[in-house]
Amino acid sequence: MKAHSLNARAWAAIAIAMAFAMVCLMTGCSSSSSSDSSTSSNASSTSSSATSSSASSEKKTVTITSLNASKEATQLEVPYDPQRIAILDLASLDILDNLGLGDRVVGTADTSIDYLEKYANDSNIAKLGTIKEADLEAVAACEPDVIFIGGRLATQYDELSKIAPVVFLATDTDAGLVKSVEANATTIASMFGLEDQVADKMAGFSRRISALSEFAQGKTALIGMATSGSFNLLGNNSRCSLIVNEVGFDNIGASAASSSGHGGGSGSSDGSGSRRSDSSSSSESGSPHGNESSFETLTTFDPDYIFVLDRDKAIGTNGAQLAQDLMNNEIVNSMRAAQENHIVYLEHPAVWYTAEGGITALDYMITDLETALL
Repeated sequence: MKAHSLNARAWAAIAIAMAFAMVCLMTGCSSSSSSDSSTSSNASSTSSSATSSSASSEKKTVTITSLNASKEATQLEVPYDPQRIAILDLASLDILDNLGLGDRVVGTADTSIDYLEKYANDSNIAKLGTIKEADLEAVAACEPDVIFIGGRLATQYDELSKIAPVVFLATDTDAGLVKSVEANATTIASMFGLEDQVADKMAGFSRRISALSEFAQGKTALIGMATSGSFNLLGNNSRCSLIVNEVGFDNIGASAASSSGHGGGSGSSDGSGSRRSDSSSSSESGSPHGNESSFETLTTFDPDYIFVLDRDKAIGTNGAQLAQDLMNNEIVNSMRAAQENHIVYLEHPAVWYTAEGGITALDYMITDLETALL
């Protein structure tokens, strides 16, 4: 009886021990499973994050709106964050310079504009010709990722496109110069992920234009260009359109600027890059060079102000007559604008003539008007 009792107790102890072992085993498995699951989840999250980061860093191209050889807006795929840039448009160079991307310029057109001369004079930057004629061999030799051109090079668009994607931007006289500059700067900035810098760069321009507009209210003007010993009247959508379309002077010579005349340059030969709507009336359009006008014609308008762009000074024509000397004659001096000292010679003609559309250029242009008028 006693031996039987001991056996029962032994079996009970063995059963308890086995049960305890099973509990420990199950707890260990659960903990291990939870740990494995957590590790697997963390690994999955890390993998997803890495994949997302990798996808972002692998962005190779971006699509922008640019013009083609026919000056029509088109969608263009260009390299994202290009490292080697060929510049044949000074307004685009101006914008790139403002965005701090000048160190990526590997080739540029010649220029005498003071704040852009550093690129033309840098021995490490290839000389690619002029803004009117590109040296195709030089462009190809500098192996650009992207090429920027203006309207003067529209005829070489197709040839340049064989070398690299060609970004062709222009100002739009219907939209206005300030909005055009902002739009073009945003387009260029988007190629580098720098769009958020544009607003700061453009800050203050609208306020300054408003102050000039208040001054110009109710005032008439003639807008002209001195070139090759002649005075050409300019239309509302020709060069210096800022003075009329945004500042607000009434260009009373616009109709004469757009009428057929002798000596006026053609838009195709000059190709400034400005665009105007096909619906623009003849009095609003006119060629970039305007139409040659006699000084006697100027007296028939009797404007409050005369604004003069010296083209020969802008392009460095050797031996050319300066605009001030051209306008200093008996006929012009008899006009009310001359007698009241209201003939304004734009102080930075090279900027107005070759870099219109740049951020710094816009600052120079507005400053020229502020200095003369306010």
